[in-house]
Amino acid sequence: MALEEQCSAPPRWRSISLTHVEFAEGDLTGQVLAYITLLPIAILVGFVTLIVFKRELHTISFFGGLILNEGVNWLLKHILREPRPCAGAHTTMHTEYGMPSSHSQFIWFFVVYFFLFLYLRMHQTNNARCVDLLWRHILSIILLGIALSVSYSRVYLLYHTWSQVFYGGVAGSTIGIIWFFFTQEVLTPLFPKIAAWPISEYFLVRDTSLIPNILWFEYTVTRSEARNRQRKLGTKLQ
Repeated sequence: MALEEQCSAPPRWRSISLTHVEFAEGDLTGQVLAYITLLPIAILVGFVTLIVFKRELHTISFFGGLILNEGVNWLLKHILREPRPCAGAHTTMHTEYGMPSSHSQFIWFFVVYFFLFLYLRMHQTNNARCVDLLWRHILSIILLGIALSVSYSRVYLLYHTWSQVFYGGVAGSTIGIIWFFFTQEVLTPLFPKIAAWPISEYFLVRDTSLIPNILWFEYTVTRSEARNRQRKLGTKLQ
């Protein structure tokens, strides 16, 4: 009976707007760009996953910079109060203000910070070989393409004007540069002390800032430990 009453007077349904991106029906390019414009959310999910499973201080600092960047974007939007283009074109919007674009600001913060990490921090801690430089250049080109694609998608899908996307990129790049050097000069020297805190040890938070190539380090350590355990197991079975 209760179900029949609910069906006779259905409520107004609302979608979860976190991933609610609209594109023109029948527009294949718009559909592809709608997925591309969701890349910042995928990056956030990736960061949370890395933090949960790796618990590395520099990753946590990088993520903190992204959150700070989003806070600055919210503040700028509510100070400038510039409306989005084509008012009413989209049914679901997080906010009516569009200056600066949060997607553009987010992706350019991420990409510029990553550029600096690749070419400054990794250069300081690792002997750059031709292969190392090659994959850095390739990765940089891919990241640049992603940033440009996300920025263009916001204009194509009528969520922002070109100026809103441009100034979002400028704001994100500027904050990314500032946060990188703040992390390098202020936070990184504190990482060993933070990693030694009892609460950090309890949650297995670690500092890998002095390890040149963390992927190679984890690979060699894991392989060595696996071989030692296999050798001990073989000895016991004999």
